[in-house]
Amino acid sequence: MKVVAFNGSARADGNTAILLERVLAEIRSAGIETELIQMAGKKVHGCTACMKCRETLDHRCSGLKDFGNECIEAADGADGIIIGSPVYFADVTAETKAFIDRLGYVGRANPEMLRRKVGAGVVAVRRAGAIHALDTINHLFFISEMIVPGSSYWNLGIGGASGAVAGDEEGLRTMDTLGRNMAWLLERVGERT
Repeated sequence: MKVVAFNGSARADGNTAILLERVLAEIRSAGIETELIQMAGKKVHGCTACMKCRETLDHRCSGLKDFGNECIEAADGADGIIIGSPVYFADVTAETKAFIDRLGYVGRANPEMLRRKVGAGVVAVRRAGAIHALDTINHLFFISEMIVPGSSYWNLGIGGASGAVAGDEEGLRTMDTLGRNMAWLLERVGERT
């Protein structure tokens, strides 16, 4: 069993990474393999709606050759997917949205690809817009027939400067609970497949 987390932040080791690592630590403690993929500095272009994925049906984006394809491949091979993003103007980063759109298109072309995988969104925010950004991530999971675990609060951490989210005790506890709930859910889903 494996969970892959995608950090859509321009800062590889900033607030979003801190939150994702908290979730992944709980998942690892349950004996589940994890991987954190940093999107910082990588090219992830938006979907061009070429529809080639609907022709090839190979679980890949055939229209673009960039880091987004590596992310899609990693998501395809995972049992659980976490998408993390900082909030940029009340939504996810452009790279995160490009990944969501491309993964969504490929997943819709190959419906079994994401169906019944466990998915969670994680958002780092300075002040406002976190719920909208979290909704953006969850919309992908819900339309893809994925299963989304809850936590003790919304999956967000508050902190402006890089590393400041480490001072958000409630946010960190929320990530711990999310990780435990995700691990529990993955084990239950795994029992039925």
